[in-house]
Amino acid sequence: MHLRFLIGSLVVALAQPATAGELRIYPDQFTLSPRQPRIQLLVVEQHNGRVMRDHPVAEYQSSAKAVARVTPKGEVIATGNGEATITARVAGSTATTRLIVEGLEKPVTWSFQNHVVPVLTRAGCNSGACHGALAGKGGLKLSLRGFDIESDWFVLTRQALGRRIDPNNPAASLMLRKAARQIPHGGGARISEGDEHHTMLLEWIQAGAPGPQTGTPELQTLEVFPQAALLKTKDTLRLKTIAIYSDGTRRDVTDLAKYQSSEELVASVSEDALATVVGNGEASIIVNFGSRVASATLTSPFTGTFDPALWKQSPRNNFVDDHILKKLELLRIPPSPNGSDTEFIRRIYLDMCGIIPPLDDVAKFLANPDTKKREQLVEELLKHPAFVDYWAYRWSELFLVSSRKLPQSAMWAFYQKLRQSVADNQPWDRLAREILTASGSSLRSGGGNFYLLHKDVSDLAETTAITFLGTSLGCAKCHNHPLEKWTQDQYWAFANLFSRVSLKNGDRPGEVFVQSRLDGDALHLRRGIALPPTPLDGLPLALGSTQDRRSYLADWITAPENPYFARAIVNRVWRNYMGRGLVEAEDDLRVSNPPSNGALLDALAEDFIKHNYDLKHLMRTIVRSAAYQRSATPLATNAADDRFYSHYLVRRLSAEVILDAYSDFTQVPTPFVKLQSAAGDSATPTSQYPSGTRAIQLPDSLLQSRFLEAFGRAERVATCACERTTDASVGQALHLNNGETLNQKLRSASSIISKWVAADGLSNAEIVERVYQLALTRSPNANERKRMLAILDEAGQADPKLRREVVEDFVWAVLTGREFLFNR
Repeated sequence: MHLRFLIGSLVVALAQPATAGELRIYPDQFTLSPRQPRIQLLVVEQHNGRVMRDHPVAEYQSSAKAVARVTPKGEVIATGNGEATITARVAGSTATTRLIVEGLEKPVTWSFQNHVVPVLTRAGCNSGACHGALAGKGGLKLSLRGFDIESDWFVLTRQALGRRIDPNNPAASLMLRKAARQIPHGGGARISEGDEHHTMLLEWIQAGAPGPQTGTPELQTLEVFPQAALLKTKDTLRLKTIAIYSDGTRRDVTDLAKYQSSEELVASVSEDALATVVGNGEASIIVNFGSRVASATLTSPFTGTFDPALWKQSPRNNFVDDHILKKLELLRIPPSPNGSDTEFIRRIYLDMCGIIPPLDDVAKFLANPDTKKREQLVEELLKHPAFVDYWAYRWSELFLVSSRKLPQSAMWAFYQKLRQSVADNQPWDRLAREILTASGSSLRSGGGNFYLLHKDVSDLAETTAITFLGTSLGCAKCHNHPLEKWTQDQYWAFANLFSRVSLKNGDRPGEVFVQSRLDGDALHLRRGIALPPTPLDGLPLALGSTQDRRSYLADWITAPENPYFARAIVNRVWRNYMGRGLVEAEDDLRVSNPPSNGALLDALAEDFIKHNYDLKHLMRTIVRSAAYQRSATPLATNAADDRFYSHYLVRRLSAEVILDAYSDFTQVPTPFVKLQSAAGDSATPTSQYPSGTRAIQLPDSLLQSRFLEAFGRAERVATCACERTTDASVGQALHLNNGETLNQKLRSASSIISKWVAADGLSNAEIVERVYQLALTRSPNANERKRMLAILDEAGQADPKLRREVVEDFVWAVLTGREFLFNR
């Protein structure tokens, strides 16, 4: 017993992360000046690049008190120009930081855009709930979060007869008195008289309330310290935010930035930048200041006793598993074991081709003794005709192929273009370039219909960003993006890349010629001027340049160094196979929505680029991983994990896949009726698709199908993952119970059930076995077999005619059950 206790203690000790680390001070070097005469230090204990402990109490010492002194709480206050070293001591360990103080003899000058507006933003004055609302509040209208500084300065200093600013008696300025609630203010007290922010605003008014100045340093980036932390529940951690400007100035803006947690159940954060761990998992603290966004990652491992060898010995088929297991080990989440062959074959057929595996294929696969048979099956499915059907449908949904906005001929041309790209395994960058630079007849060059679907420059800019970059720009059309770094200027500079697209009707019905003009610009919505056409975070193209702007855009989008293009498509494909995107939602890539495993997303994108944007290579990499092939049955110790891939994430099949599966099982095809809706025609039934057409083969979303509507198919109206829903609803239950789709297939005289219950058909035992094999790719267990045989035998003895009804009910129950409707 004693030996067992020692061994158990050793295992627990090995499983725990190291608790001792290096003492560090943040920031590790800084400069104080009249604009920033003091700074609060952070003293932390760090191990392997992650903070393990915050030390709010430490012993401090300044090497030159004539330059700076340090309070017992770690606040450094400048006392004179020069250099000094600040030392912190905690339990015998020390850390130092270098300090420079300069310009104390110079008068303080405050910038409207870099100092006044941030204070107003922190106080919430220009928020959407206050004066930043569309109509403002109390007669004062500011731009939302200060995106229009010139207008804000005019409103504060010149509007309303200039009564908000009192240059003769600055302390009596209405702007200050209301904010400090010295007089009634609907927004309450936003600053306190005499505090740092109040003093700064007062001194700005005393200086004449100067407006935006040309040449003022611009905010470039944000840094958040610490970048990563490994903490326990109830631990707290102070954060430090540094703004870096175009002139190299580094400014502590911790008290001006806005903070929010990506996972409130893991960590919360106060407006004073104090993060508190409240649960297990991983959360990102998102920091907003000005038009910049940064984040810090807080990890709180789950509790439990595990042998460290658990993660080391888990299967690793490729680099995907290395990254996932590293994350699971950090979080102390044990991985589930490998899934069975029957699980794998059903899963891979559905994920890769959208079909349930045929019985012959299942039998062949299960009987194959080759240890590489899963890899062999993957290669077979990559060449399967259904693979082309499935992914042509997926890309048609992404590009909104539909006759809602396109004539039938144009819709078919676009669909065939995408289908051929799947069949040829066309590299993703080449497809993107061909669509973005499409010229000539929209019927011969199907990709040109992208410009018929999105004729407005704003629509083109926003759709291109979501489709190819996985990011939304819509908010930046009218003001700076509230959740991301994109500004209104960046939006209209990006939109100007599409301003010279010309559309001209051709001779054939539905034909349009797409070409680029040599003139034309998109004017900034607020400023009324044309900005140089510029890719997001790219270099501008001169307004007078004759280069094709779409070609310039395509060069930037498909460049290997583009930080968005490869990651966006990798995330979409990953979600298809793994049930959840590394970034969720799949088309919401932004700094303020960090991935659950950023290192893995980067590695997949890098590998994708290295292999020339080969989609099949990407898919092969994902499905060959042990992570993809894990059991969907969670362990008691990883059941709470819904994003780190410790087990396969169960998800409901798409509407089209379910409907096709019903047709395949019953051997009764679904008729699909076309609707006519393009070019102003009313939506009236016109004709049917050929008999035997599968839902996944439909090129158009404009058709009659109450089943697809009930089960959340995408209407292809907007480029958004939110268009498709897989949530259960009452409508779905009612349709399965009372609707005609499945019930008619079961009752049909040509249904497989008719053959089973015929005089020379199958025995009850054979029917039970066949139903489970066809629907669930497995045999019934002993209890299932016993129960169903008893019901079928009893029905057959009572009335032979009743046998068919009971078989129909049995099949209906299996086909509407969770195991059938979900991919495991």
